[in-house]
Amino acid sequence: MNLPCPLPSPAIITVKPMEHRATGARSWLSKFFLGAGILGLAFQVLANPTAPPKSAAATPVAESKFDWSKAPPVTPAPRGGVFTVPPSGPGYYSLWDLLTGNERKGPPVAPYAPFALLTTPAFDIDFRYLAKPGYEKDVFDPVKRIHLGDDWLLSFGGNFWFRHAHESDSRLSNQDNTFNLVRTRLHADLWYRDQVRLFAEGIDARSFSQNLSPLGIDVNHTDMLNLFADIKLANVKDGQAYVRVGRQELLYGSQRLISTLDWVNTRRTFQGVKTFWRTPKLDLDAFWVRPMNTIPSGPSSFDNWDTNRNFYGLWGTYKPQRGHAADLYFLSLDNNNSTVAASAIGTLNTGNSFVHTIGSRYIGDTNNFLYELEGMYQFGQRSNQAISAFAVASGAGYRFAALPMNPQMWLRYDFASGTKNPNDGSHSNTFNQLFPFGNYYLGFIDRVGRQNIHDFNAQFTLHPQPWFTFIAQYHRFYLANKQDFLYNAAGVGSARDATGQSGSHVGDELDLRFNIHVNRHQDVLLGYSKLWAGNFLQKTKPGVSPDLFYVQYNFRF
Repeated sequence: MNLPCPLPSPAIITVKPMEHRATGARSWLSKFFLGAGILGLAFQVLANPTAPPKSAAATPVAESKFDWSKAPPVTPAPRGGVFTVPPSGPGYYSLWDLLTGNERKGPPVAPYAPFALLTTPAFDIDFRYLAKPGYEKDVFDPVKRIHLGDDWLLSFGGNFWFRHAHESDSRLSNQDNTFNLVRTRLHADLWYRDQVRLFAEGIDARSFSQNLSPLGIDVNHTDMLNLFADIKLANVKDGQAYVRVGRQELLYGSQRLISTLDWVNTRRTFQGVKTFWRTPKLDLDAFWVRPMNTIPSGPSSFDNWDTNRNFYGLWGTYKPQRGHAADLYFLSLDNNNSTVAASAIGTLNTGNSFVHTIGSRYIGDTNNFLYELEGMYQFGQRSNQAISAFAVASGAGYRFAALPMNPQMWLRYDFASGTKNPNDGSHSNTFNQLFPFGNYYLGFIDRVGRQNIHDFNAQFTLHPQPWFTFIAQYHRFYLANKQDFLYNAAGVGSARDATGQSGSHVGDELDLRFNIHVNRHQDVLLGYSKLWAGNFLQKTKPGVSPDLFYVQYNFRF
């Protein structure tokens, strides 16, 4: 199941990049394209071995039609941390099934996960089952996989959601905030065989009736979420290699570092180039992109990429067996947004920095035991400070398969380092969470990010019916270093005691979610979150006791 963090984005301070930064970026970009070129040549060598000479007596064979049964290729969503094994066996798998008396023998074949939050990009939703006989008919089938002759395939789709939310002590401000979010997405997808793809997806995100100023993640009027072309490079062994150019969403591994961030109204997207190779056992990616900005140009202007940030990555995933995966990755973020020292304003995203992240993860389940371990180390330079930071995410769980309602339990520990002495001036030990799906792991009130934090947490999941999901999470948060900031979901410092006298206990948070799967296209999500302030928040933000209530309706086609 793909499950769900509003990320308040700080204003971007644009300055002319320093010369050594520009030179470094060009050097890295050159290395990237050189590596991608070598990779492409290797693909060509491996893909098509020399064909034997044709026999003079050979009879010409008419060219057959293209086989669309396994095309176009899609990338299955990676298994997130704290995952849930869905129900199986006889039952009603939607509220509509229950109302119509349609008891199924097992889960139906469907393109969407039965949950209101879905991080998977629209271009990776799998409709290939429509090419197989005996599939369950749907009213929206006519706009999917439209054959234009033998070689062209066209699809349309979209998504609409509405969320009503009420926040008490919103943003640790001693103010309440009630608001409504509306988001519409529409896309078109055109393929020439499995050789060339053109994908375009528009988004319109709006906010109404906010008591406080809307965040940058709330509003983006009529813009492009995805706009790219895929070109096939080669068939390599038992996989296919492509290059993708243009605006595109990125999603990798646990999504602790790179996510589409479906919780927010605008989602997250990038612009650049990516090469990728997909096989049943091994996936390899290399990319260079820049994040898209929505705030500097205004919500009614066409978005543009952030020319002061370059993001490079190499990511490999090995899948030894179904449900198991091992990730190994190297990421670099070159940030030239400001010459202001990061420690002076409590954010890692506005000071000049070149941060490299190397990490690995293993996730799986065996005999109803669920487990995950991920480690990340960062090095580089930030505002003339040497970076040495790390983060660890670990968890173990169990599925009580013999009990009714499919109960599952996780116990987890998450850690991200902080700077021991933020005024040191020579070292920075605060982990940079990059572009995460933070609230899925660290609470939906969004007061805690994966920076300078200990999180001891547990999750409990029930399915009273296959169409009804209940998820409860409990977190106990402590600062990793008492003199560093408490960073929120956007990676911005929201509270600090430079003396360390306020202690380290940030607080305890409870997150409850109830999801009703109405039918294949519709879900309703109700949620409540409460943060009880610990000693640190009581002293730095007196009187705050934040909570959040929301109800969301999501429709997809």
